Amino acid sequence: MELLIPVAGAAAVLYALWLARDVLSRDPGTPAMQEIGGMIFEGAMAFLSRQYRTIAIFALLTAILIGGVVGAISEGVKNIEFISGQVSYTDVEVGQWTEGALTGISFLVGAFCSGLAGYIGMFIAVRSNVRTAAAAQKSLKEAITVSLRGGAVSGFLVVALSLIGVSSLYFIFTGVLDYPEAIAPFLMVGFGFGASFVALFAQLGGGIYTKAADVGADLVGKVEAGIPEDDPRNAGVVADLVGDNVGDCAGRGADLFESMSAENIGAMILGVAIYSVTQDIEWIILPLILRSFGVFATIIGMTSVPFFTKEDGQQNPMTPLNYGYYVVSILSVIGLFITTRALLGDVWHWFFFCGLVGVLTGIAFVYITQFYTAGGWRPVQEIANASKTGPATNIIIGTAVGFETTAATALTIGSALVASFLLGSNAGIENVDPTTAGIFGTAVATMGMLMSAAYILAMDTFGPITDNAGGITEFSGAPESARHITDSLDAVGNTTKALTKGYAVASAGLAAFLLFSAYLDKVKERLEVPLNEHLPVDVANVDVFVGGLLGAMLVFLFSSLAIRAVGRVAGEIIEEVRRQFRDDPGIMAGTSRPDYARAVDITARASLRSMVAPGLLAVGLPIVVGLVFRFFVADLHVGGDENSGWQAVAGLLIVGTIVGILVATYLNNSGGAWDNAKKFIEADELKDDAGNVLGKGTPTHAAAVVGDTVGDPFKDTAGPALHVLVKLLATITLVLAPLFVA
Repeated sequence: MELLIPVAGAAAVLYALWLARDVLSRDPGTPAMQEIGGMIFEGAMAFLSRQYRTIAIFALLTAILIGGVVGAISEGVKNIEFISGQVSYTDVEVGQWTEGALTGISFLVGAFCSGLAGYIGMFIAVRSNVRTAAAAQKSLKEAITVSLRGGAVSGFLVVALSLIGVSSLYFIFTGVLDYPEAIAPFLMVGFGFGASFVALFAQLGGGIYTKAADVGADLVGKVEAGIPEDDPRNAGVVADLVGDNVGDCAGRGADLFESMSAENIGAMILGVAIYSVTQDIEWIILPLILRSFGVFATIIGMTSVPFFTKEDGQQNPMTPLNYGYYVVSILSVIGLFITTRALLGDVWHWFFFCGLVGVLTGIAFVYITQFYTAGGWRPVQEIANASKTGPATNIIIGTAVGFETTAATALTIGSALVASFLLGSNAGIENVDPTTAGIFGTAVATMGMLMSAAYILAMDTFGPITDNAGGITEFSGAPESARHITDSLDAVGNTTKALTKGYAVASAGLAAFLLFSAYLDKVKERLEVPLNEHLPVDVANVDVFVGGLLGAMLVFLFSSLAIRAVGRVAGEIIEEVRRQFRDDPGIMAGTSRPDYARAVDITARASLRSMVAPGLLAVGLPIVVGLVFRFFVADLHVGGDENSGWQAVAGLLIVGTIVGILVATYLNNSGGAWDNAKKFIEADELKDDAGNVLGKGTPTHAAAVVGDTVGDPFKDTAGPALHVLVKLLATITLVLAPLFVA
């Protein structure tokens, strides 16, 4: 079944190319549509090129630093064998400087693949928006097909580059360099760190850009000037439309690329302990094969969506998207059954059910997120009703809804982890510790959930494509019927973007235990503790407690820096749009053209400056904590404590991850609910006690706009960046674990 891995990678690339060709061959719309589409494309690609040049410099310096540090502090990688009932370490197979070089190279490969996936996916997305606007003039079915296929290009390329990158490194290390299978996954941790590094800065820079432009354009245009959303007289509109792409396409693509890569490598590391006992390579490559089946399941599910879409235009656009997801999920379960049955011998059924838990967790989060962020359910309608009494009550209820969502998140992730751990630990693999098998069970659950990642990412990118299409339709003066279609797609796009964030949070939650266990395995390697022996982390230890306290602090301080950056950059856009209105009265009269390029450039420059501080905080704090506790605090303990460094980092990692997951849930869902409460009102769904519609232009709508503006940096900047942060903590500590061990 190993041949399935390269076949799946090639199939994903070829399918993405076919989708791109199909989208680009469609009608690009009227000359007016093409003009605004061209401005969006130019602005998006210019920002992305500037952003990736900045990230590339940071990445190159970081790769050199990591390679040097690992080479200097490492003792090399030892082989792992099953000796006298223990998974123990034998001779050094990879020298310390070779390990450092391979870690640095893996980091650069992961960073490059992550950047490439985001760049290509966004290139197609910003070409799809104008074609979706043109398709909306024909039918809802045509518009859904174009926008979803445009988003799927990003989804399949992200999955393909992650699968090809991880599997290629593994087979190079084992097949070309001839390193033992048991140590190859430990040499690949740099790939996950590189992917996390790029994802953090891409999500931060794109998130700050998109929400600063959105907030600035909305507050001056809709609230102050009283002109419609996406009105061509607003200089911030093009920057807003550009921001939808750099934040939600490139940023989210890098986020899920990092999720799949880091969790794949972590699962392979956990499989090493079982492989060392059984000598069955299937325990290590199982995650890659599950991902391969997920590719084929998603291709079929994506192809099925047009068959579920009705021609009459009366259908809720979310319905065919949900049906496509059901197809992907059912086929993923079939692939899970085939893989576990073929590879895992007599214990296959235990791990099949572990994977099934992961698939069901993904489905659960899709529905949890829809419940809290879609207009047809109680939470969004409750916020809309609260807007009748002003912005203060809107914000109060929206905040309450956001906090409420953490309960469903914690219960679902907790149940999934307990269930998959118990199933794995009861497998009864000969000579394998039940705890080791249980932890691997959580890894299989994570892989089961990620089988549908390409489809989820396609639905996410569907959001900014339809949002842009609505702006282009408004901007170009297209028929009202087209605007009605793009508005309905935009509302669904808000929900699909929200559920993608929920999915990312769920994957981070399942992976938290997986990656924490992988970190402990890396520490065991350094301490030469057998892999199937427990390495306790004592929460009553003051070093662990303080490390956890600092991890929780990191989440809030990081979120503060990200949200503050949006407010600061939005202020610059507001001043620029006001200046243009003031200096050129012809803009409001419709006789002069705003200076769109200046607004785009101001947003780009300010966003790139603002992403540096939170990014350096996220990368630097775990290193500082580990070094301070290892070299200073350890000596202050009575008799010394050689475990202070790695124990403090363990506390930071696990508490920071848990708090990050819950805060991200609050930020994502409260922001999404505020946004759709505003759209619920704009769709004339809200009425007063006398039955009168409370729509656009009313104080109720103005209150909802304020709530939506508050939620913008929550759901599209700080929340998504926290997904990356919690996994970056795991990958950076995994790579630098030897630095924290005395």
